[in-house]
Amino acid sequence: MPPTVLTAQALLLDMDGTLVSSDAVVERCWRRWAVEHGLDPEAALKVVHGRQGYATMAVLLPDRPVEENYADNRVMLAEETADVEGVVPIGGAPAFMAAIAELPHALVTSADTALATARMGAAALPMPAVRVTAEQVGASKPDPEGFLKGAAELGFDAADCIVFEDSEAGIAAGRAAGMRVVGVGPRAAALAPDAHVEDLTRVRVEAAGDGSIRLHINEA
Repeated sequence: MPPTVLTAQALLLDMDGTLVSSDAVVERCWRRWAVEHGLDPEAALKVVHGRQGYATMAVLLPDRPVEENYADNRVMLAEETADVEGVVPIGGAPAFMAAIAELPHALVTSADTALATARMGAAALPMPAVRVTAEQVGASKPDPEGFLKGAAELGFDAADCIVFEDSEAGIAAGRAAGMRVVGVGPRAAALAPDAHVEDLTRVRVEAAGDGSIRLHINEA
């Protein structure tokens, strides 16, 4: 099967599950939180990925005051930032980040700056100069705000950007922003992204002579 080739002017990258494997710590923290609140941990884990913590809590405890969700989210972020055990790069992420170092790209993550810095550092990945973190948006994924802000900061139209995402909320956000989406990892496989890869070893980046970015994606 020949590679899928997608062309863009800029790339917008999710972090957890896309560049960094952090499922172990995410699941440790959220299992603990779910048990403390009398919830089924397995059911909770089905909705945590891709969203900011307060948004996950709103889904799981819809009748709870939002102020309590924000307070719990601050505690959760501190716990996750302090726990980087098992945080490693997604397969192919170091080479992928090296390949796009001089090309227009931004990190768009539901993590705050401290958590993003901790996890990218633990995975030994370079932090993009342009990044949109939790502090910079008023709405969590699946709202498209973060991706739209990332495109604007890079100076490109949404249609000229490609999103890399792993979660249902993130892929929905990319679509809502009017962008094409490359799904990464097992969670993305069933969500019908424009292209899907198991990890970033399946993506070859080519800087075209006209300034565009060509992605050669081996979906096999």
